[in-house]
Amino acid sequence: MRTYRIDDLQNDECQRLVERFHELECNADIEDLYWLPVPQSMLSDIQKEHQETCAPYVMALEIIPGALSLEMLVRSRTKLRCDCVHYASPELQIHMITYLHELLEELDIHV
Repeated sequence: MRTYRIDDLQNDECQRLVERFHELECNADIEDLYWLPVPQSMLSDIQKEHQETCAPYVMALEIIPGALSLEMLVRSRTKLRCDCVHYASPELQIHMITYLHELLEELDIHV
């Protein structure tokens, strides 16, 4: 699995992240897992075609003691297997990594 990982986070920093993702209502049914929505404008052509049957599209972010890990796979919240479930484009990867870094900065977490 392709992931983007940030290590060396302090416990209080992880807690601030958890609190923010709860505020944003990004919680998954699995503890410490969060669904980050993919912007509509950054969906692939097939994801746009599958909007009615497979949306919403998300990327999984896991917060573990001392680290966070963002999967680079764009998932459907309604189907496990479909042609529209595939790795993020380079542009989407950059967008999501930038989003994470801006969120960390906003929470006064320096990595």
